[in-house]
Amino acid sequence: MAYDDGRKGHAGTEGMQGCSIVYFGNDWFAENRTSSHHIARRLAERFPLLYVESPGQRAPGTNARDLKKIASKLQAAVQPPRQLGPRLWHMVMPQIPFRRLPFVAAANRAAGVFLVRRAMRHLEFGPAISWFVAPDAGALAGRLGEDLSVYYCTDNYSAFPGVDADLLSRMDDDLARRADQIFVSSPTLLAHKQSLNPDVAHSPHGVDTDLFAKASETGTPAAPAAAALPKPVIGFFGLIEAWIDLDLVEFLARARPNWTFLMIGRVAVPAPALMGLANVHFPGPQPYESLANWARAFDVAIIPYRQNQQVFNANPLKLREYLATGKPIVAVPTPEIDKFAHCVRIAGEPARFLLEIEAALTEGDDVEKRIIRQQQVRTATWDARVADILATVERRHRAKHGMPPG
Repeated sequence: MAYDDGRKGHAGTEGMQGCSIVYFGNDWFAENRTSSHHIARRLAERFPLLYVESPGQRAPGTNARDLKKIASKLQAAVQPPRQLGPRLWHMVMPQIPFRRLPFVAAANRAAGVFLVRRAMRHLEFGPAISWFVAPDAGALAGRLGEDLSVYYCTDNYSAFPGVDADLLSRMDDDLARRADQIFVSSPTLLAHKQSLNPDVAHSPHGVDTDLFAKASETGTPAAPAAAALPKPVIGFFGLIEAWIDLDLVEFLARARPNWTFLMIGRVAVPAPALMGLANVHFPGPQPYESLANWARAFDVAIIPYRQNQQVFNANPLKLREYLATGKPIVAVPTPEIDKFAHCVRIAGEPARFLLEIEAALTEGDDVEKRIIRQQQVRTATWDARVADILATVERRHRAKHGMPPG
């Protein structure tokens, strides 16, 4: 028996009325909020949506965190979909991680189709759209009886640390060929995807402008753990992974011991040198809704990425979130960041990065420059992005099913 999802009388996008969405995303309960979460929540405001937590690109390790996640996913897999909102459900699709072993791909595909279709029947989903944000579950595209398949690609996944790059690249290409519609968040991904599929559109990330704008409002209190930190505060929020240049952060922290470096987020890589510095603080992951309070304490926000292929193809979500705060920003150069060179200080070398932070601190809270930064993303809300995406999906849906243009 399906849950009461409030579908009766629901007016979705005109050409897709009555459709449901089966959305394959990353860990719904992860510490950091990604484009996957933001888009899924907004799609679920319009359509019944089943969020399928897919296995991820990296094979699990033997550490306590990975083992705990494996156990929880296996337990969740035997449960019916869990309702998270009026039109939003969550399920876990565990997969055998050793994808290069014989028969594993076929076994994973068969298990995935069985589990997801069972959940779709349980929820009494009718015509469905499958929506993938990474290639690890892409083998299910076109195998769920869906009307349309969408691939929303945000990264060059084969360049991620700790993944089977060759296998992931082939999975990515396979999904790109079979999807009915592809979106890429970075224009550096366009050419390759267009060589595989003509139906590709560029869709930059959005941002919760109202939430992050609070960081520059005088009525917003700083997070208690940040309010008492010695000034100036050089801030960062996001997952602290292999693509973060901790050597650069260490250089900066040692060069300016009177500055406070506030690194907010889960530390997913060893950082013993930084952990030992008195002026570097790691408060751990914080609730998404509180990030404006943490950013309130920032004097300068930084994007200290490593210069590699993964970063080259990225469209950093935090860049737009930082811009929405209005705070001065110092970042390494990437094709996407370089577009904002008129309002973001860009430095490719550690010594230059240090000088740019000093210049930003000298500038202080320049109201005119703060407004310019915020204006860059004022209309780039997640609501606006999802509306644009859905307009494209609707046109593709109409065309595939011989419906007249809307």
